[in-house]
Amino acid sequence: MYLKIITTFSLLCLCTVQAKEPIQHNDKKTTTRELIQLILAQDLGTRKFAFADVVHAATGKTVIPLNSKTPAHQLILKAVRKATKETSSELSQPDSPVRKLRRINEASRYFEDRILNKLNQYPELKCNIPINNKGNEQRSGYPDMLITHTAADGSITYAYLDPKLFEKKSRGSSLRTFYYEPRTHTNKIQHNALHLLIGISHDGTQGAWQFTHWDICDLSHFHVRLKAEFQASNRDIYRKPVLLPAAE
Repeated sequence: MYLKIITTFSLLCLCTVQAKEPIQHNDKKTTTRELIQLILAQDLGTRKFAFADVVHAATGKTVIPLNSKTPAHQLILKAVRKATKETSSELSQPDSPVRKLRRINEASRYFEDRILNKLNQYPELKCNIPINNKGNEQRSGYPDMLITHTAADGSITYAYLDPKLFEKKSRGSSLRTFYYEPRTHTNKIQHNALHLLIGISHDGTQGAWQFTHWDICDLSHFHVRLKAEFQASNRDIYRKPVLLPAAE
């Protein structure tokens, strides 16, 4: 699984590195050329980064490793396992609402909602959609859920949870299946926390999906890659002077 961080973030990081040798800003073309050369020189496609380092650099928050001897961690892991097992079984049934969907990607919302509701059945746990820096709940982007564990002594443990669906035969695929875009205004990582990913596999039978297996991953041990890309939207493409006049 690879991490795709938006180009603006990579440019920010690289500009920070380059700050020791300022570019003369009186020549816009030279500035652009040197910046692009700097990006290419980093050879980003072959470098790996610890996900914990990426999160800390982008948010200032710590990715806490799961410790099976810590009571709060034990309960969170037990609850996530139970919720995932029950949800996978329920959504594999003939009357599952997932059966009505055209694309398996649309099933992710059903897993998120059911797992969230099941986790909220534990008195010590609260599970909700993360709040971003603007104070708004945000479903899009990593992570999908925030678990809060409050112990009897009042101490609090946080865990971010991200369910992912994939076809069983694609388990070993090298295609991107995970990405994280650090953005200041919509940052959802507000706490030092565990970071857990649930990988849920299905059999690939469209309209009758069976969710056959699942794994939980501790992202404190996760390494990712950064892909710098120059991108544009349709709004950028189909406008003057890029757009040629229509043929007569």
